[in-house]
Amino acid sequence: MYYQKLIPIKQLQDYIRYFWILGSSMDDNIHKKFKIIPDGLPALIFQNEPNLFFAKEGKAMPQLFLYGQSTKCTEHRVTGAFKIIGVYFQPTALKTLFNVEAFELNNQNVSLEHIIDDPILEKLINATSVNEKIDILTYFFLNLIQKIRYNDSKVEFASTLLQRGKTLKEIQIEMNISERSLERMTKQYVGISPKMFSRIIRFQSGLNILRKTDFKDFTELAYMADYFDQSHYIKEFKEFTGTNPKNFVLNTNEHLANFPLWKE
Repeated sequence: MYYQKLIPIKQLQDYIRYFWILGSSMDDNIHKKFKIIPDGLPALIFQNEPNLFFAKEGKAMPQLFLYGQSTKCTEHRVTGAFKIIGVYFQPTALKTLFNVEAFELNNQNVSLEHIIDDPILEKLINATSVNEKIDILTYFFLNLIQKIRYNDSKVEFASTLLQRGKTLKEIQIEMNISERSLERMTKQYVGISPKMFSRIIRFQSGLNILRKTDFKDFTELAYMADYFDQSHYIKEFKEFTGTNPKNFVLNTNEHLANFPLWKE
């Protein structure tokens, strides 16, 4: 298995967190199970070949697709060798770049051709190298930026405050907006309620601590991640990963953050 992370050019960094490449050159018949864990970020995924990844229920994923906010873990399976390129967006990018109501893509994988009319899939298929594919994606997004119709600085600021761990009440006071206004614009641009987004950010904070430290006592970790107690932390961890922290550490291989390979 190999993984590469690429930071986008400066002009794209307000919209794209990073590009990544994940693949396996092992041409075997081994079934690999990956899980997508909620992280607060929408994404674009390109599969080098059609019918590589399948959802848990057996449906093939589109070769080039957008997915919106995830509020629960989902499962994808692949057999043998594969290569995929991903784009992790900033939280508000679906509305800003693609002019879609972000909540419409929650827990959805939607073929890009259903969102925007552009021959980018054909270009990506015909490109012969990873660098060429990244260049194609870069120019595609630069072109989208030129056409932006909606870019709300208030929701960008609210998203930033939420990612910094600010409470909803603190954000309302700092921005001088009502609870209803914060709810409306976050749902429209991010896709989920500020409360759910805040929960995912807190969960991710705890997950990052878990990745870096060999914890034996999860009570300490729970407090470090600002949970009330260990049971609350483990309950939320199970909701977003499908398992408890100990099993996650023992049974996953996380080359790409929030897309771990699970041991069968």
